[in-house]
Amino acid sequence: MQKSFIALASLLLCSLGAQAAASLGSNLIANGNAETGSASGWTAFEGTDLFQAVKYGNNWVKPNEPGPVNRGSYLFAGQSSPFSAGFQMLDLSNLATQIGTGKLAFDLSGYLGGWTNQGDNAQLYLSFMDAAKTELGSATLGPVTPADRGNRTGLLFREVSGYVPSGTTQIQLSLSMERLNSSDNDGYADNLSLVLHAAAVPEPQTYALMALGLGALGLLARRRKPQQG
Repeated sequence: MQKSFIALASLLLCSLGAQAAASLGSNLIANGNAETGSASGWTAFEGTDLFQAVKYGNNWVKPNEPGPVNRGSYLFAGQSSPFSAGFQMLDLSNLATQIGTGKLAFDLSGYLGGWTNQGDNAQLYLSFMDAAKTELGSATLGPVTPADRGNRTGLLFREVSGYVPSGTTQIQLSLSMERLNSSDNDGYADNLSLVLHAAAVPEPQTYALMALGLGALGLLARRRKPQQG
């Protein structure tokens, strides 16, 4: 699934799409929790079914099965086709100054899962691109395997953090579900989030403690220096 998904994401790098402007400190994924009751905010890949929003319940994930505590009423699931996917584009041109410092951080997180011991799975792929739509870096959530879930139906929390590569002007978010068993595509996702923020700067007392530590190491080194006869 990983190879097919990344290949599909790469094909989109040269395509056009509506881009939402980015801001710091808030979730940039539109309808990341499926609570519109649809896949609104996501655009289907050409020739590929867009995943759907379904209600928690006996046909999918029950409210008492593993998943987000604040799960709401809906989650994303694949269509009956072998592969369901969609994407969103984010415009980061207004954050060029922060990105240029190399200290703009990102936190990507979400709940991913599947059905019992079946291998159907979901994956969230994040692509950092420059103005020429060349990929400068990426991050991936998932897939969550049946072994990860203990062969139980449900969703598990996954997260990854890092820094936005210098030169990034846009982000492509791609969510996919792959069917490996039965006639339903039981790749699941919910509560997806992407937050950009300035990297934390150490407090002044942290610098003071670092200076004390370096001073102690220097004193210890001098004490251990052999005496010259």
